[in-house]
Parts: sequence; structure tokens; C-alpha cells
Amino acid sequence: MEAVWGMLPKPIAALLQQSLVGPHEVEEIRIRISRPLEVIARGKARLLPYEVTKEDGVHLLNKLSHYSMYAVEEELKRGFITIEGGHRVGLAGKVITEGGKVKAIRDVSSFNIRIAKEQVGIAEPLLPYVYDGRRFRHTMIIGSPQTGKTTLLRDAARLISSGTNQMAAQKVAIVDERSEIAGCVKGVPQFSFGPRLDVLDACPKAEGMMMMIRSMSPDVIIVDEIGREEDSEAVLEAANAGVSVWTTVHGRSLKDVWQRPTLRVVMEQKVFERFVELTSVPRPGSIRRILDADGSILYERAVASR
Repeated sequence: MEAVWGMLPKPIAALLQQSLVGPHEVEEIRIRISRPLEVIARGKARLLPYEVTKEDGVHLLNKLSHYSMYAVEEELKRGFITIEGGHRVGLAGKVITEGGKVKAIRDVSSFNIRIAKEQVGIAEPLLPYVYDGRRFRHTMIIGSPQTGKTTLLRDAARLISSGTNQMAAQKVAIVDERSEIAGCVKGVPQFSFGPRLDVLDACPKAEGMMMMIRSMSPDVIIVDEIGREEDSEAVLEAANAGVSVWTTVHGRSLKDVWQRPTLRVVMEQKVFERFVELTSVPRPGSIRRILDADGSILYERAVASR
């Protein structure tokens, strides 16, 4: 969290540090000009007794851009900036368009600091279901926002590229369109990974997957949040090239994924061999169910009766 505290205006940083019992439990810090400061921790939102000023917004934007808006022009087009530690700061304000596409965001009035979490070992329970002794099965991780999809995917990348006593390390390629899986800053991943891992940062998923297959010959390719038709086509290409694909998708269950038209092709062709449904209870990254390509349940977490 040191990178976050150092970036925030001093009054906001001081208030947050005084108000939070466990800073490691923070999920989001929302800063909106002329509105109360908001913090989300352990899935619960709290409004703190501090009204954000325009000066706070200017300070934060200067820190994010290192006092050069030109230097973060590409990040502003995407609507977020990744900072040291892999934390991602989402931005909202006046959008400038050119030719129907976003050119920049000006007059930024809202900041959403999403605290990146690294939970080493969280993906280990998946191994018996996703590894067949030779290769990793094509795996889709399904979950609603803040259920720990990226956290689980990140640890899977670490595990696969590191290897275990039962499994040799494999070559892993991450296509990190939003700089969220590896949290790269100037091309350097901010999280723990194994030695056999390569990252293509800030690159569109569909194009990046093809680039990685051609240039890095991965055993496993990892991408976050597929949802466009071109993403589905790239997944098909990768699978047909003999590369295992791991990805995340927004949804509460496998049923929700089937209802998304842009994913219908990969679903109908049964590209994915494992579906992992997540829940935020008791904590983000908790596995609710694991299903096979036919939707049969391989694992289901027991829910304690009250």
C-alpha cells in the first residue's frame, strides 16, 4: 500500500490510515471531487467525513502522470493508469473523441483506486481439476465483479510458470490488455511469477494472443475478461494451435456465460474444458463450483448450514 499512500493527497492518506483497521483488506478507494471520500473494504462501502476538493484532484492527477499529462496520454485513452505495486486507478470525466473513438479524458472528476491483491497459493486447489499430468486444460474463470477472478488467474500464472513437485514449469504468456494481471510498470511485472513467463503489456487481447503464439511459443496463454467477438476468434485460433487458454469472464455462473452472444461460438464448440465459478464468500477468490465441458459438476463447495 506504500505506493498508494505516497500518491494520495496528505489529508486523504492520513484519514484513510486512521480509519482503516486493516489496510490489507481495502479493495477500492473512490475519490470524487466535491463528494465524500469512499472506501470499500471486505465488500462493504463506507463514506468518510471528508469532502474531496478540486485541489485534491489536481494533486492526484499530477502524481499519476508524474506532472506530464502527455506521458500518460495512451493510458488516459483506456480510462485507467497502473501504478507501482500493480494497483489500477480508473478515471472518469470529460471524454474527448475523434473519429468516434476516445482520444483523451479531460477534467477528471472521479478516481477509483483498485487495490491489487496477491494471494500466493490460492490457485493450488485447482490443480487436480485442470492439469491432466501432461497439459493444462482450457479453463474459464467466471465471477461477478470483486470476486477475485484476476487474483486467481494471477496465481495460476505463477504456479504454471514455476512448477511444483508434481508438475514441471511450463511456458506461460500473459496478454495483459489492462495492465492488471501482471501489473507492469514500464514493462516490469509488479507481482511474483515463475521464471518461464512472458508478458505483453497494454496490448489488445485478440491481437496480442496471435503475437504471443507466433513469437513466444507458449504452452499456456493467459488473458483477462474476454467478451468481444474478436476475443472469441482469437481463443479458437489459440486452442487450434495447441496452446492451453486460461481466461476470465464476467458472470455469476456458467448459465450467464451461455447467454452472452459474443461468446456463443467458443461455448458451442466446447473449447473450454473447465469452468471455475467464484464467489466472494468467505473471501474473494473462493471457488464455488468447478464444471467440465458438458457442465457436469466436478466440485462444489459445501455451504455451512446456519
